[in-house]
Amino acid sequence: MRSLLRPRDTDVLRAELRRVAVDGGVPVLFGGEVRGDALLLSEFVGTRTGRLRGLIVRSNSGLGGASMVEGRPLSVADYRNASTITHDYDGPVLSEGIRSVLAVPVIVDGVPRAMLYGAYRSSAPVGGRAADLMVASSRRISDELRIRDEVDRRLRLHEAAAAGAVASERVREVHAELRRLAGVAPELRGELERLAGRLTGDSGTTDVPHLTARELDVLAQVALGCSNAEAAKRLSLRPETVKSYLRSATAKLGARTRHEAVSTARRAGLLP
Repeated sequence: MRSLLRPRDTDVLRAELRRVAVDGGVPVLFGGEVRGDALLLSEFVGTRTGRLRGLIVRSNSGLGGASMVEGRPLSVADYRNASTITHDYDGPVLSEGIRSVLAVPVIVDGVPRAMLYGAYRSSAPVGGRAADLMVASSRRISDELRIRDEVDRRLRLHEAAAAGAVASERVREVHAELRRLAGVAPELRGELERLAGRLTGDSGTTDVPHLTARELDVLAQVALGCSNAEAAKRLSLRPETVKSYLRSATAKLGARTRHEAVSTARRAGLLP
């Protein structure tokens, strides 16, 4: 699925084709995106019929297919009689009166991502300034697509990190609620604590500080951002009692603040 923030890649193709038409005086220009081993022609300047529109060009087929595979510009001065290419697309090409053609691939990180074609309705080869302009356009498109790809990659990383943070917070909420329920349902405490324990990480060490069940209960609430008063209300304890448990847990963990105590408990695998 295309990113909502990413412009259509075909828009940059269209703009470059129009630039070559104006600056280079090339009468017929067309191109499109490459997906896998297939090129879909979608952008046109100077065509007279609609027979090229929507044409799918396969790799190694025709001039464009050969250019895709070789990863470099290729041209023919007499398309109808050219023996160096296949003639799978003679019908739509010749219907435009095209005789000489230059195909230029847009390469991004070694992979063809688009194709540009410039053509004349005479046998004069597409060279000189026109060819230079098309190659320059190909490079600009390549740079633009590379930048867009990098923006998309960073957005995906950001979205994955954000999704991971949300998931982690939900796990912490479930863990804290299980421990809270264990405190108000003594007959289920063992099972609830076992379930809560399955949500915590494994520190990989054997010298994990031993915290009492109530100290862990309090830390789990503090990890959610609760104040002492809020934790007390949720755990049905007095604020002074919560403060005492928190002070004891902080000392056992060798921490100086409540936030450091939570971080240390997570690294030790006591909290998720």
